[in-house]
Amino acid sequence: MSERFDFAFAPAYRLPALLFGIRPGTADVVVTEDELRVRFGPWRLVTGLDNVSGFEETGDFRWLKTAGPPHLSFTDRGVTFATNGDRALCVSFREPVPAIDPTRTIRHPGATLTVARPDLLRAALAERTGTPGATGRPNPPSSG
Repeated sequence: MSERFDFAFAPAYRLPALLFGIRPGTADVVVTEDELRVRFGPWRLVTGLDNVSGFEETGDFRWLKTAGPPHLSFTDRGVTFATNGDRALCVSFREPVPAIDPTRTIRHPGATLTVARPDLLRAALAERTGTPGATGRPNPPSSG
């Protein structure tokens, strides 16, 4: 059994995303019985649910720092998959995972996901991982 979560595309984010092949038909998050899968245009993040260490809802991101392709945080190497600046779920990992570069050498300790219903993604992860919430969440994308 798996659950699919669509990204919430704000109008201001649609064109920058489209330039990188990111649109509603190419962007989603899937939680299976044992994996978290993120598809964001040509970018992918896949990790086992046993690697998820926590998650927390966040938001209020600046367009300039989040629109377009995935963004790498220079502070903590976290990756942001953003289609709006309002709401997201930040997911932290026990072991960093590849996602942003084709060589898969950059590894991320966390991912920020602007799905339409962060609360439902949080519930699905909590149910499947047995983790009630945040435990060492990554820094959210810079807003300043």
